[in-house]
Amino acid sequence: MSSGDDRRSQALAKPAFSEAQACAVVESEFGFQVSEIQPLPSYDDQNFRVRVSRPGDAAGGPTEYVLKISNTESSKNPDLIEVQSRVAMFLHEAGFPTASVCPTRDGGVTSLVSVDSGSQTKSHVVRLLTYLPGRPVAEVPVGPRLLYEIGRLAATLDKTLEEFHHPKLRCLRRETFIWNLRNVPLLEKYLSALGQDRNREMVEEVIRLFKEEVTAKLSHFRECVNHGDLNDHNILVESSEPASGDAAFRVSGILDFEDMSCGYYVFEVAIAIMYMMIESRDPMGVGGHVLAGFESVIPLTPAERGALFLLVCGRFCQSLVMAAHSCRLHPENAEYLMITAKTGWKHLQQMFAMGRRAVEELWFDMARSYGSGVSV
Repeated sequence: MSSGDDRRSQALAKPAFSEAQACAVVESEFGFQVSEIQPLPSYDDQNFRVRVSRPGDAAGGPTEYVLKISNTESSKNPDLIEVQSRVAMFLHEAGFPTASVCPTRDGGVTSLVSVDSGSQTKSHVVRLLTYLPGRPVAEVPVGPRLLYEIGRLAATLDKTLEEFHHPKLRCLRRETFIWNLRNVPLLEKYLSALGQDRNREMVEEVIRLFKEEVTAKLSHFRECVNHGDLNDHNILVESSEPASGDAAFRVSGILDFEDMSCGYYVFEVAIAIMYMMIESRDPMGVGGHVLAGFESVIPLTPAERGALFLLVCGRFCQSLVMAAHSCRLHPENAEYLMITAKTGWKHLQQMFAMGRRAVEELWFDMARSYGSGVSV
């Protein structure tokens, strides 16, 4: 298949359900009458916020849900979606603010639906999740207290998943999954989405260093199951009692388990640091606060700390390169796809300008200060 055909194939993989079709799915697969429906932004799947009317004998249950329609490629691996759903349910039962999964009419957590797209019939895995309250972190002022709590949340989540067991857990060993942080070198085949400029040169340098200093040392990192996408739009917050000098928020929701995979503890904190930098007024200072929260639960080893700078740079590269690539496939979705790019390139450039030693010193000194009684 030519590269042009490949791009068209991937573009066709994203669902394109109308609101009427989405309502019909909710009614046929989950047994609810839809009273209101609203499209939600998404990367390569399709999401709708739906309000349902409940029969009299079911009064008191949730009335707001999110219908998640997986793209055709993901839908070819229903076992993976099943495990992701079970993880969210496991974490919910453990007290985490994750969505509940609404059972299908036949008692499952997912359903496979087929739609006629004109030239062919496509199959999509669908799920119905309870709607979570709150605002994305991207929409609130993020201070040290919240950054610390997000770091602690990331570590606690990974620690809790040590107790998760499922006969199909091996599905999370996604060796070629582009969003697994170990796969930064796979970005090479997507570099054509970038121009021949300084940004591309930075990405190529990160890939080179990643191969030499991270890939070669993966055996020194501790393995775990990663959420893999604790970004500023996948963490919801609500206002809490104000603290002195800092707007106070508490985490009210954790979204989007589609990027879950087997990884390493240090991956989770690196991903969280990178995304918390996006909206911060002090992006270079973010890492120390997130790291302090994470290490209050899971202290990193010297080898893991030594890789942190490149891992954060690597996640910037994944997000920026894949956003550019996806915009070529879905130009109509460019505003959502390019959220990170608005500030991401600037932050990556600043990290390069400061240099690894200076950035690490800033992060590690701040994290160390928490152990000295610094107030958050």
